Amino acid sequence: MEWHLIFDVLPLLLDGALLTIQLTAASVLLGLIIALPLSLMRASGSTGLSRPVLLYTFAFRGTPLLVQIFLIYYGASQIEWIRTSFVWSVLREPWWCALIAFSLNHAAYTTEILRGGIRAVPRGEIEAAKALGMSYALRTRRIVLPVAFRLSLPAYANEVVLMLKASSLASTITMMELTGTARKIVAQTFSPYEVFISAALIYLGITFVVVHLFGRLERGITSHQGRARAENDNRKNIPPSEGYAIGKVSR
Repeated sequence: MEWHLIFDVLPLLLDGALLTIQLTAASVLLGLIIALPLSLMRASGSTGLSRPVLLYTFAFRGTPLLVQIFLIYYGASQIEWIRTSFVWSVLREPWWCALIAFSLNHAAYTTEILRGGIRAVPRGEIEAAKALGMSYALRTRRIVLPVAFRLSLPAYANEVVLMLKASSLASTITMMELTGTARKIVAQTFSPYEVFISAALIYLGITFVVVHLFGRLERGITSHQGRARAENDNRKNIPPSEGYAIGKVSR
């Protein structure tokens, strides 16, 4: 094994790594936008709203992501009306097919994660918001979703990391992201171990950054809540330690 080659190919993989980051970030953002209303529908008590969302999440969570990519990329070309419509200008491009597949898959998992967070919101906080006269939209925006996102943050961080690793499947539809670029270099150098070790190091670096950012976000939310609790205790002239204990019991 030529160890120096591991570091020699790192600059060659950076362009592919940039495409991996772009595809992952776009998929996560679009998937989160799709998941927000779906999670509210999924957590609602209405069967007419929750059952269609359940069917969607079951289908995308129960089938391999690779199959979903192939169905969108190769399957769309088999439908005549798609090839003759304006949609074909989008679905014939591997970037858009990968983005659609990744976003829908990520949205399915995120919907269930947020649904669990919404169900875990303390009932007393919702009842207090109703007592203050807050409308459904207002208490959802100011109480339910913020609390649900905080509770779901560790699981959601794991899902983002999984989405980053799953982006390697885009190489199966001719996209030159990190894994696709590594496969191209392997075909030129016949050094699979060194090249894929370099790619793995880049994936580890990106994962470390993602985990670090979510860790800082979680610590920031926790410290903000601690300051808010301390300020509330000071207004009531309650020692912070006692106020924290009372807060834990009441929750």
